[in-house]
Amino acid sequence: MLAMSALDLDAVRTQIVGLATPLPRREGTPGPAINLDNAATTPPLRQVQATVERFLGVYSSVHRGAGLKSQAASAAYEEARAVVGRFVGARPNQHQVIFTRNTTEALNLLAHRLDLAPGQVIISTELEHHSNDLPWRGVAPVAHVRTTPEGALDEAHYAALLNQYVGRVRLVAVTGGSNVTGYVPPIHRMAALAHAHGAAIVVDAAQLAPHRRIALGDLADPAHLDYVALSGHKLYAPYGAGALIGRADTFARGAPMLAGGGSVRRVTPQIVAWADGPAREEAGTPNAVGAVALAAACLALENLGFEAITAHETALTAYALDQLAGVPGLWLYGDPDPDGAAERLGVIPFCLDGYDPHLVAAILSYEAGIAVRSGSFCAQPYVRRLLKLEHAGCEQGQQGLVRASFGLYTTEAEVARLVSTLHAITAGDYDGLYALSPTTGSFQPIGWKLAPQSLFQLTERGGGF
Repeated sequence: MLAMSALDLDAVRTQIVGLATPLPRREGTPGPAINLDNAATTPPLRQVQATVERFLGVYSSVHRGAGLKSQAASAAYEEARAVVGRFVGARPNQHQVIFTRNTTEALNLLAHRLDLAPGQVIISTELEHHSNDLPWRGVAPVAHVRTTPEGALDEAHYAALLNQYVGRVRLVAVTGGSNVTGYVPPIHRMAALAHAHGAAIVVDAAQLAPHRRIALGDLADPAHLDYVALSGHKLYAPYGAGALIGRADTFARGAPMLAGGGSVRRVTPQIVAWADGPAREEAGTPNAVGAVALAAACLALENLGFEAITAHETALTAYALDQLAGVPGLWLYGDPDPDGAAERLGVIPFCLDGYDPHLVAAILSYEAGIAVRSGSFCAQPYVRRLLKLEHAGCEQGQQGLVRASFGLYTTEAEVARLVSTLHAITAGDYDGLYALSPTTGSFQPIGWKLAPQSLFQLTERGGGF
């Protein structure tokens, strides 16, 4: 059990699955990898893994059976719902917690269930992951709030759009934390302004939830959040579950996005009476294992304490920004000021002068065992705007950036290893024999091949029936 007032990194790292897994290097002996791609997916917590293993002993059909295992599984599933609700400050008489596969499904579900009237519009922003942009385009006209040259939200433009479409804005859709630059929008200030104009607000909290405390707030509070969406795989619980938490009255009427078993109270040849509560939105056998895992992760993070998590990640981000600024030819995007680290997340995009970002990522991986992300991070409009606004420093015509992102277990030594390797790259101190694969679109080392199956195979000799 994790319990501490300040983050004890040694203790935290013992609770992360996979840190000691040896991975091959292009040169040298295999060794543990450094994962700086936490904005995409976090590794599991052992506490989550252990909870899942305990739950598997009673795993059975949820809400379907009279057997004792089924009753125990159903009770655990509903307990998980309550835990996830408390994690974001949901109120049982005002909000519902609906389990989904991930944030993307949660936002698509909300888009389906909003029941927009003709002429209504949705305001989104240029900051968004595609998952908080594309679903809205399918149901209504979407106006996008501009970003500043540093990649922050232009709040004056946001207010102008609310006034431009006064009386017609149904929903404001905004990220809680950018998966590209780590920028954290003022979501409660935006919520108050949205409500003053008669609109609701949804926060894509996939990136925010592992790093900051979230509070939906009472519906009577002008700054409350109407809906939040999050994913377990970014919360140290990669077991295939996410959640949409929001206003219960939105889901009290109308047909669900998915229809089937469990979503109804009564069916005849002529009548379909939908179930009440979250069951209406959770047709089919639910992912009870994923829900339990997500709840276990929420409990673990609360036990650690977001104050300690934030303090650690703030110090780490400030250190990283300071050190990266000293790499010759490296250009930082977003806010590069270490003094502003407390106002952002540990998500840092950059490029190296004259280097394709995918090549940089490949060298880091194959030669130093450092996992980062390269590309547009499922946020193409935002990345294109950042690249357009930056007038120097990167490969001409490049389509993306390199992104390093931190977790609660990331150490200063790991960041230092990233920085030293980038220094080596800019000095040409790497093998240099890489080729772009036309099939994968990534760079592969020439003359050195690694079969991914050598790292993991579903079947093992001597195993099975």
